[in-house]
Amino acid sequence: MSTLRTRESSTQPEQPASASGGQPAETAPRKPVTLRGIARSVERGEKFACLTCYDATTAKWLERAGVPVLLVGDSAGQVILGYEQPIHVPLEFMLQLTAAVKRGAPSCMVMGDMPFMSYQADDAEAVRNAGRFLTEGHADVVKLEVDERYADLISTMDRAGIPVVAHIGWRPQRARHGGVRTALVAGRTNKEVDHLVTQAVRLQDSGAAMLLVEQCTAEVTERIVEKTSIPVIGCGGGPACHGQIVVLQDLLGMTDWQPSFAKPLASLGEAVSDAATRWIENVRTSNLGEHPYRMKEGT
Repeated sequence: MSTLRTRESSTQPEQPASASGGQPAETAPRKPVTLRGIARSVERGEKFACLTCYDATTAKWLERAGVPVLLVGDSAGQVILGYEQPIHVPLEFMLQLTAAVKRGAPSCMVMGDMPFMSYQADDAEAVRNAGRFLTEGHADVVKLEVDERYADLISTMDRAGIPVVAHIGWRPQRARHGGVRTALVAGRTNKEVDHLVTQAVRLQDSGAAMLLVEQCTAEVTERIVEKTSIPVIGCGGGPACHGQIVVLQDLLGMTDWQPSFAKPLASLGEAVSDAATRWIENVRTSNLGEHPYRMKEGT
């Protein structure tokens, strides 16, 4: 098993609201969310929420809401940089984003997503790049899209003291045509389910601290949860998972298309568009309010 952080905390610390119902009242700093804390909450049968995040300002608000785990996903290549697929996001960019999110939400457990070709070519390079996520990106854990062929790499990272989340099921970095719209659902047959369960057990035994299982049938994660003893996060993985994650922009209704497992809980895209429309009109009509700056008298 991967070496766990020693400081413990609840995965869902309370964040009392102010009397006016606005942002949370000033409280003592929240204890950091740790792998050990997540594992203990899972032992108690508690579920935990995760969201993607790509900037310090948003991270601050997600921390205030009590979200315990933030993933700086390579989906930034799509939702931030505008690429069709996540494989184009640069390593240096991911390191900068990860550090920004940790600065914005220092008590959250921040997961750095290792981008395409930052770990596939050479194990030594992979360990160095993963170490950079911890030292430069201030990540608490790194995530790799893997199968059982990466078991030795997971073991090497564990030996180096790098906590790893092993991402199995559908793996976006391997998508070739059209991104998520053409993705296959993992675990459609008993043979596929057995294979994924075998992968999960092998990666756990190699030192993975957590598993993330994407876009699969519920039977896959039911079996994985039954056969493993580490936290399992689902991304369209069904209700058996200990944690659940979606892309934040999908949750906020800011994307034109969402996967079927990520139903929007807000219409922030429309709100942004409406605000921009009002600003355009205010500028056109010089409806800017009283100007706040004055010259000093007697000068």
